[in-house]
Amino acid sequence: MTTHATGPLAGLTWLKRGINLGRHNARAVFGAAAIMMFVGLLPGVLQLIVLSIFKPDANGAMIVAAGANVLSIIVVSPFIGGFLRLIDASENARPASAGDIFQPLRHGGDAGRMIGFGLLMTLYYVIIGVALLTVFGDGLWDWMTKVMSLQQAAGETPIDPSQMPDAPEGLGRLLGLGSILFLFLSGVYAIGFGQVALGGRPVRNAMADGVIGTAKNLLPILLLAILVVLASIPFGLVLLLVFSIVTVVGGAIHPTLAVALIMPLYLALMVVLYVIMFGVMYYLWRDVCGPALPQGEAPPPPPASSNNHQIEL
Repeated sequence: MTTHATGPLAGLTWLKRGINLGRHNARAVFGAAAIMMFVGLLPGVLQLIVLSIFKPDANGAMIVAAGANVLSIIVVSPFIGGFLRLIDASENARPASAGDIFQPLRHGGDAGRMIGFGLLMTLYYVIIGVALLTVFGDGLWDWMTKVMSLQQAAGETPIDPSQMPDAPEGLGRLLGLGSILFLFLSGVYAIGFGQVALGGRPVRNAMADGVIGTAKNLLPILLLAILVVLASIPFGLVLLLVFSIVTVVGGAIHPTLAVALIMPLYLALMVVLYVIMFGVMYYLWRDVCGPALPQGEAPPPPPASSNNHQIEL
């Protein structure tokens, strides 16, 4: 199986398709996204419970956070694979329901390979992160420990800026280089995980496909990242305005009402973002690892309607 180089504007196409995902089988796509969102919240909830019970110091809190991240990878990876398969079925006019997101957990569903790929990618993130910290992160660990200690001591009270320790000198270089490597690894993850979940590739081969496919498509992936950053600014401002209005109106009646109004909006927003994010991931994988198209030919559009496939959960 080979990877393809796409055009420089492919990143715009992936984002547009990700935003439009779910039009043809909304019940399945958005229902599955809601399931995955709640599953993804479980490790974080468990982390908060452990922190509230044991109240560890800064180093202990980091260890708990690392354990929660590993647990999240183990728990969520099969659901990501199931969601990608559900998207693929919906986009190819095959019957699909929200419950299909559990398919990898069934016998022969390849959940082990999905978890293995997620853990291997995490290992690479750690190795690269340690290498960056070794070269550019002199004093960063001590700075982070001091900041976390101040946060724990302050509790819910805002930290006095004058008490914040000075950031280490290499922090700017570390963030810049780390952002570039994170962007590259994000492409590797999207393509490689798609190969495991949809291409049937072993973990090692999927990782190689991810690296090669990302290297061939650095320009569209970079464009995609720029578009996401630019779009997030006005989108975030609008959301801030909406949430502020809802909070003020609800809080004027009762603080509990404000929370009751905000939570459904927040959860709905998270579901929409899940759909867009994994839609972009799917279309990136499909264009890079799908069947090669004749030169100048555009990918086929999604089915015009799939109302017959909107199966209730």
